[in-house]
Parts: sequence; C-alpha cells; structure tokens
Amino acid sequence: MAATDMTEPLLALFTRDGYARVEPPVLQPADVFLDLSGEDMRRRLFVTEDADGQELCLRPEYTIPVCRQYLAQHEVGAIAAFSYAGPVFRLRSGETGEFAQAGIESIGRIDADAADAEVLSLAIEAAALMGLTTPSISIGDMAILDRLVDQLGLDAPTKRRLTRRIVRGKGLPKLHVAAAAAANDANGDYAGLLAAIDGKNEKAAHAFVEDVLAIAGISRVGGRTAGEIAERFLKRAARRTGAIGDEARAVLERYLAINGDPDTVALAVRGLATEAKLDLDRVVDAFEARTGFMAARDINVGELVFSASFARNLDYYTGFIFEMVDRRQPDRPVAGGGRYDGLIARLGASRPIPAVGCSLWLERFDGGGK
Repeated sequence: MAATDMTEPLLALFTRDGYARVEPPVLQPADVFLDLSGEDMRRRLFVTEDADGQELCLRPEYTIPVCRQYLAQHEVGAIAAFSYAGPVFRLRSGETGEFAQAGIESIGRIDADAADAEVLSLAIEAAALMGLTTPSISIGDMAILDRLVDQLGLDAPTKRRLTRRIVRGKGLPKLHVAAAAAANDANGDYAGLLAAIDGKNEKAAHAFVEDVLAIAGISRVGGRTAGEIAERFLKRAARRTGAIGDEARAVLERYLAINGDPDTVALAVRGLATEAKLDLDRVVDAFEARTGFMAARDINVGELVFSASFARNLDYYTGFIFEMVDRRQPDRPVAGGGRYDGLIARLGASRPIPAVGCSLWLERFDGGGK
C-alpha cells in the first residue's frame, strides 16, 4: 500500500485520541519561516508573491501553519489538539519537491511531561501502523542544555551562539577559530592582541595579557590592577569572539558526552551537577517524570537512546525532542518532533504557550521495518 493511502488510517488514529483534523492554507507568509528557521531556509522554499507584493511560500512543514491557525481561531492559552495529513513543499536535490507529511500538535496543556509522553507514544503507534514496528528512537532535552548554559553564567550573545552551534551539530566553538575571525576584522579593536592569544588556554591568555601590560609599563588604570585589567579584557574578548572559559568548556564537554537510556542519563546529569555545583534539579526532575509517563504508556524506555549532543535543526525547540528511524536506513528519520513552548509567542501570542508535536515523513516508510 502506498504511503499516501495511509492518510485516513493515520488521521483515524490521531482523532481517536482527540486530535482534530485541520488543513492550514498551502500558501503561507515566507517571512515567518525565515524569521524562525533562518535565511538558510530560503534555498528550500518555493517562493512567490501575492498581488500586493507580499512574499509567500508553499507550506514547507505543518507546525508553524497549525500554530498560526491556533492563534487565529482560539483564545491564547486554550487547550487544543490538532492532527493533519497532506503535502508539504521543499526544494530537494534529486528528489521531488512535494511530499506527504502527517502528524499532531498538542497546544496549551500544562502537564508537559504527560503531553510529551503522549506524543511519542502516538508517533510510535503511527509508525507501527505504517509497518515499522521496531524503530530506533533518539531523544534529547533542550531544557537541560538551556539550564546548564544558564548556570555557567555565559552572557546572552555567547549563550545564543553556543546553543545555535549545538542545534546545528557543530559542537563547541574553538577559541582559535573565533579569535582568528576577530583578528581578520579590519575594524576590530585589539585584533593583534586577540590573534596573539589565539589557541591559548584561559590561564595562559591571562598571563600573556598581563605581560603585555607590564611591557607597556601599565600597572594600574582607574583603580584596577594589571591582573584585573587583563581579566576584564579577556571577558570582553570572550563575548566578542563567542569563546567560553576553560571551566565552562570542561563542564559542557562532559555534558555533551553523556548518552544512554533515560535512567542512566538522569544519574549522570545529577552527578555532573553535584560535582560542578550546578542547580539542575528542576529540569532533571521533569526529565524523570517524563520517563515515568512514557513507561506508563508501555514505551520501552530502556530502548530509547538519549544523547546530550542530539539536537533537531530548528531553533524553536525548548524541551523534549526525538527522532525515529528505520534501523535499515539510519540516516533518514521517518518521524521527529518535540516541545516548542516559545514558538507561539514568537508568532504573536502575548505570552509563551506550552506546545509539543511530531511529524511523520510518509514517503520514507515502505511497509517494512519489522
């Protein structure tokens, strides 16, 4: 049976659990997707204009259109559950630009951990309906990463750059790359000094700057000692280049190396928090509560693979995330989703609204995977 022939059975599954079918317009404002997903999304959009010159695009996915429809038809904060199935459109090399997608969005529920478990459970059931009964499922948690970065005391610009790098699978920034970029900036202040500390660790860089001050005969400026001046300079340089200190880097590297089943991971994160003197109790408690709700839904949590470095390449995820693959084609996810509590506010709501959902790429199922 063709994947598109499974549309009605999938919608019946979703509506059984209270997810009402919706069909947002195929034409959507392009700027919404560019603002939320970055300009790199432009090369994948089918773009046109309306009679007034407003830039429009063919719907590249369902989550944002469903959230826009929620805002248009519901009071902000109202609980609503939606399902959908239909075509989405993206420019893809060597493949058709139109393909079928189905999924669900749960909006407004404050029992976030239970809602996350419900969405994953339905995704697993939908995959089984499509013939994939033993998928491999990767999970992550952007809330733990966000809280960890907050606890490390990084400034807001560095935090944004760091999180974005991890979301895009680039890992931690290297000081020498960032410093070289700053040094090559013709308008950059102190470019030569930044280049000189390129690749040095925090302690060595501090000592080098103090030596430069000593050679210049500077021992105190404005009541600050040479050591204090050096520390202030390095903090400014770190903000400028996106570099992070050695201690923060060590903690992040330890966290990003954590992987395993959810119970093992919870213990590892609590151990790291204790050793690094970080307060991660709230987010780890939520992680464990979610695991409990998953187990209550008969999800084999021991088969879930958590990786702290796993991230879905969309900037709007704020908590639980997952991807599902056919073990025979591990490089092609057949389903994915997660929590996006900030998205609806970014679309115009007066406050953040809890929300979680998932999508299935129907063309990637072939009725096998047993």
